[in-house]
Amino acid sequence: MMTLIVAIGAQNAFVLRQGLRRQAVGKVVAVCAISDAILVAVGVAGFGAIVRRWPQAITVAAVVGGLFLLGYGFLAARRAFQPSSMTVADTGSNRPVLTALALTWLNPHVYLDTLLLLGSIAAGRWLFGVGAVTASVTWFVALGFGARLLSPLFAKPRSWRVLDGLIAAVMISLGVALIAGW
Repeated sequence: MMTLIVAIGAQNAFVLRQGLRRQAVGKVVAVCAISDAILVAVGVAGFGAIVRRWPQAITVAAVVGGLFLLGYGFLAARRAFQPSSMTVADTGSNRPVLTALALTWLNPHVYLDTLLLLGSIAAGRWLFGVGAVTASVTWFVALGFGARLLSPLFAKPRSWRVLDGLIAAVMISLGVALIAGW
């Protein structure tokens, strides 16, 4: 269960970046944790039954999710080739919250993980769902607020270049794997 939650994806990469930047961390963590809780609950409530009736949904979600991850990966690659030191201050802007919402609710990879995979494992098992939500909240809090411990390292543009390069490689690899697998 924890491997689905901790899997590096666009949402987790964004929470890490926001934690490093110390920008709207609490709001971003709350958006991601609450959204995951809702998605896990829908999955446990029986979303798998819908998929059994329309199995093409998995193929559509995989291809769209793959394209989404490719796009996010190419944005990270672009940042890697244009490195700069990130600002470490909370600007009070709503943009990080809106980005977190988009990376959660417009990201088909999130639906694959929470609704399809986790939902099919946990269908009707609410205690399992509570454990998944607890793991999700714990992960987002640790990732978002723990990232500040790495801030001294990320005062250097080269560190951001490496991070964005790794994020790009993982996102592009996952995107290609999703598309090629279907």
